[in-house]
Parts: sequence; C-alpha cells; structure tokens
Amino acid sequence: MARSAPHAPHLRVRVIEHPDGAMPGGMHDRSNAARLLPRAASVAADMPLLPLPPGAGTDADPYRSGDWSYDPEPSRVAAAAAAWRSRHDLAPATGDEARRILLLVDEQRDFCLPRGSLYVGGRSGRGAIGDTDRVVRFIYRNLGNLSEIASSLDSHTPQQIFFSSFWVDAAGNQLDSYREVLASEVEAGEAAPNPALAGWFGDGTVEWLGRQALDYCRRLEATGRYRLTLWPPHCFLGSEGHGLVGAVQEARLFFSHARSAETPILIKGTNALTENYSVLAPEVLVRHDGVELDRRNETLIDWLLEADALIVAGQAASHCVRHTVDDLLAEMASRSVPAARLHLLADCMSAVAAPNPEKSGEFVADFTPEVEASMKRWREAGVHIASSEDDASDWA
Repeated sequence: MARSAPHAPHLRVRVIEHPDGAMPGGMHDRSNAARLLPRAASVAADMPLLPLPPGAGTDADPYRSGDWSYDPEPSRVAAAAAAWRSRHDLAPATGDEARRILLLVDEQRDFCLPRGSLYVGGRSGRGAIGDTDRVVRFIYRNLGNLSEIASSLDSHTPQQIFFSSFWVDAAGNQLDSYREVLASEVEAGEAAPNPALAGWFGDGTVEWLGRQALDYCRRLEATGRYRLTLWPPHCFLGSEGHGLVGAVQEARLFFSHARSAETPILIKGTNALTENYSVLAPEVLVRHDGVELDRRNETLIDWLLEADALIVAGQAASHCVRHTVDDLLAEMASRSVPAARLHLLADCMSAVAAPNPEKSGEFVADFTPEVEASMKRWREAGVHIASSEDDASDWA
C-alpha cells in the first residue's frame, strides 16, 4: 500500500498483491484450482489456426496497433467474440487437454507506441508497433490453442531509484537519463540520492538513504548481470502510458469472451528502492540493514510453471523480457521442468535502442547485441524460439 508518513521503511505502492496465494483477478491459487475444475463433458481438442477476425482499423493497420488513443468498447468486443465463438465452435478453456499460458510482458503504451516516453522502437524505429500487430494476430489465430493470457504492467511512481529524479551529482544537479550509476561513483560522492527524498525512507536521514543506494548498486554489480541504469519517466500509475495498447487490450478481451477464460493482470515495479525487470521478482530483495526490501512472487512462479506450455512475448526484449526468461529458466532448471516447455515469440519483442537526437543514425543506448546473445543462449538451453506465424496446437 502507499505510505505517505515520513520514516516509512520504503515507499511502496502495491496495486495487486498475492503473497498469500491470491492470484490477480480475484482468483485464489489458480494453478491448483485449474486441476480441480471439472472437465467439460466433451474435452476440446487442439485446434488448427483460425482465420483473423475483422479489425476496427484501416487496411494498413486493421487492429489499430499503432493508435495511441484506441480504447476498444468492451461490450462491442464481447458481442463480436460471442459470435466468433459460435461460428468456430470454441469451447471453454477449462476443458483444454493441454494448458498453454501466453505471458505478455509490459505491452503498454509507453513502451509500444512512438508517443510513449520509453518507446521500444528497436534499430528500425518501428519495432514495438510491428510486434504488437504480430502478437494480436497470434492470439486471434490461436484462440483455440491458448488456455489463459496473463499481462504484466510495469507500474511506477515519480521518485524511484531507476529514475534520474532520484539522483543528483556532487553539485546537486539532477542526473541524466540513459546513464549508469556505479557504486564507485556513489562512494566518491559523484552521484548521490536526492537529499530531499530522504525523509521517505528508512530512518528518514540522508545518511540512511546514501547507505542504501550504495548497497543497492553494489548488489547489482555483484550479480554480474548489469549495473543501475537511469530511465526516462515511464508507466506512471494513472497515466495513459501505463495502460495496455488498445490492440492488445482488445485481443485479450476477445479471447476471454471467446474461450470463457481468465486474463489476469500482473502489477510489478512499484517498490521505490529496487528495479523489477522480471515479472517473477524484483532485482534486489534485501536492504543494506538486512531488512526485507521485497520478495519473489512464488505463487505466480508456481502457476506459470505448472502450464504444459508457457509462451512469452512483450517489451522490451533487452530488459523485462530478458530478465523474465532468465528467471523462468532458472526456476525450471531447479524443478526439473524441461526448457522446451518455454516458447518465445521472437518476432513479438524488440530491444531498447534510443536514437541520439543530435546524431542521425546513432543511438544514446542500444541493447540489441544483448538480445542477440540471449536468443543464442536460450536456444542452446532448449527454449523454443518461435514465430507469431506458428501453429501452437502442438506446443506442450
């Protein structure tokens, strides 16, 4: 919950919590419930690819994947899905013999559209727009082969450790976005938490927040995965940019009505003192003084790994998708779950590649090589690197 009183252990907004086994969408321990639900009298067999339903847009963008303002009307979508269900004899998803979950990572306006504050255009500049169009087409074609669709939402407030507003230099000036903050810089006083924020954390002192910031940078660097990167403001709770792209929202609603299925929303990233790239867990779980900072979402991990097939798409391939996939593989290995159960829609995700406004053709930050290396590593680990054009009926 949000804390406004000074000296709170850490500023924390948790819109949806489920440490006690309650799943998003009001469900309780959905993974166990799925096994206890009675099977339909006639269990639905896996289906071939379906035709694409008509979209609300133009021939160039039928599903309005590139439209910031598109907000599909729920009752219209429900009626269209009901007609589609009848036309194609779609059975309730609870009767599926193979349970396939599609995990959509951060398909939000701020990431997926050029107007967004952290648009993931890739090197082409069109990355996330094309990714969105392909993933909604995948959903429509595979309506009969997906059992559930879960969507994570990156969810932030203005004063978090990965935003430049959290940091100042030795002269008290705010640091720039798209730069790293190193533990050595914090130690030397070249980078420090904004002292005006100190009253919101720990014992309310500048010293406590400084120790926490230094410890955080050290812990990140010790993992060898990456160092603290400062991002432009994005996905603020309550903002337009926080919401799902209209085309994705429409597709998940259509699926829900066509298959009588759950489409849970997973909130992540609200803790002010740690990044939360992975859908499964924040980056750092313990404060410098040994107190718990945050925790892994064990219920979600269990739920995802009990699926016969877990399909992943979203943004950005270089960050939230990459960390989610790495965490999933580690969990799968620890439980002897074959990596082949994990399917990545490689053409439905892009890397962060932020253009340099002062030098055409150059980038302020380009994480494409990290994605290329990760794809190679995942393929070698046994992950199925798939395409949105594929038929998912035999994925298990």
